[in-house]
Amino acid sequence: MHIVFISHYFPPEVNAPANRTYEHARRWVADGHQVTVITGVPNHPKGEIFPGYENKWIQEENRDGIRVIRTWMYLGSNENVITRSLNYILFAFTVVYASFLAKDPDVVVATTPQFFSGVAGVLVSRLKRRPFVLEVRDLWPDSIVQLLQLRRGILVRFLELIEKALYKSTSGIVVNSRAFIDHIATFGIPNDRMALIYNGIDPSLFQTRERDVELLRENGLDGKFIVAYVGTLGIAHGLVTVLDAAQQLRDLDDVVFVLIGDGADRVRLEEEIAERDLRNVRLLGLRPRSEIPRWLASIDVSLVLLRDIPVLETVVPSKIFETLAEARPVLVAGRGEVRRLIEEAKAGFVIDPEVPDQIARAVRYIRAHPDEAKTRALAGREWVAANFQRDDLARAMAKFLEEVARRAR
Repeated sequence: MHIVFISHYFPPEVNAPANRTYEHARRWVADGHQVTVITGVPNHPKGEIFPGYENKWIQEENRDGIRVIRTWMYLGSNENVITRSLNYILFAFTVVYASFLAKDPDVVVATTPQFFSGVAGVLVSRLKRRPFVLEVRDLWPDSIVQLLQLRRGILVRFLELIEKALYKSTSGIVVNSRAFIDHIATFGIPNDRMALIYNGIDPSLFQTRERDVELLRENGLDGKFIVAYVGTLGIAHGLVTVLDAAQQLRDLDDVVFVLIGDGADRVRLEEEIAERDLRNVRLLGLRPRSEIPRWLASIDVSLVLLRDIPVLETVVPSKIFETLAEARPVLVAGRGEVRRLIEEAKAGFVIDPEVPDQIARAVRYIRAHPDEAKTRALAGREWVAANFQRDDLARAMAKFLEEVARRAR
C-alpha cells in the first residue's frame, strides 16, 4: 500500500505530531508499505529554519525509508497569531503543489491539530481520486476558540463550516482520544468510519533505566529533587501555575522545577522567573528528541498540565506514556479523558487543573512518600507496556487504512 501522509510537522521538529507521524511511518515502511510524507521546511516553534535546510519550493530527503517531500513555508514565530495563521493557510496550497510528485497512492492521510492540513488532504485526494483519511489530534476550531477566547462571530462560524465539511469529506477518521469519537459523531459520522489509535511509546527509546548522573551534573542538578515539565511551552498548559507552586516551595532547598521545551509562552515565563527571582526554576529550552528519554529517567516527578478549559478535557498528552514507560512518577493536572485513564490505571497522581496549591501539596507528598510514588510508577510502566506499544498502534492504523482503501476500490 502506498500512503501519502500530509503533516505540518515532521522531524527534526520534536513536537508530538512530528513524533507520532514519523514513528508510525517508519514502522509502515518496515512492514513493506510505501510512505510519502508531504511536510514543510522544519521551523517550529521559532519560525527559524533548522540547520541543513533551505526554504525552497521543493526539497526531498529519505528518512528511514520514508520519502519526505518538503515544501516552502511562510515563516513566522509561534507566538504571533497572524503569521502563524498565514503559515497554516499557505501550507495547504504548497502541499497541493507538492502532491504532483507523489504518484499513485492508495490512500491520502492528513493529520491535525491545524486543520488546513486537512483541507489540503481533501484537495489532494480529489486530484488523485483516492480515499481520504483525516487524523484528528485536536478539536478545531473549539480549541482555538476556547484557548484564545474568540467570540463566535463570522470567522468562527466559517471555521466550523470547514470542520463539518472536512468530516463529511472523509472515507475514514483516526482519533487519539475516545472523547473525540462522541464529538465527531454529532456531525453524522458513523462509528465504523472512525478508529481510535492512542498515542504510545517506542520501547527501544523509552524504557526503565537508571538516573543519568552525568546529565544532571552537566546541568547543575545533581542531588536535587527534580519536578519537570517536558514539552511545548504553550498556552494550553497554564505553566504560570508551575511558577506559583515553585514560589510556595522555596523552603525546600533540594526541590527544583525544570522546564524543557519551547513555545508561545516561553518569553512570558522567562520574564516571570526573572521578576519573581525564582532560583528554584530552570528553563532549559528545546532539547534534541534523543535526549528526552535521559531526562525522563532522571527526574523525580513529571508534570502533565492542562488548563481548566472544556475542550482540553478531551485530550490525552503523549508525554504521559513516555514518562510512565521510564517508570517515573507522573503528576497530572487535568479533567476528562486523561484523568479517567490515569485513575483507572492507578498509574500516577491526579489533581485539578490550574491550582498551584495542589501542585505544591502533591510535590511535598510525593517527595515524602517515595515508596508509594515508585509503586504507582511501576503500575504505569506495566499499563503502558500492555496497551500503548507504538508497533501495535501503528499496525492497527495501517490495517484501518487498508480497509478504507479496500472499500474505496
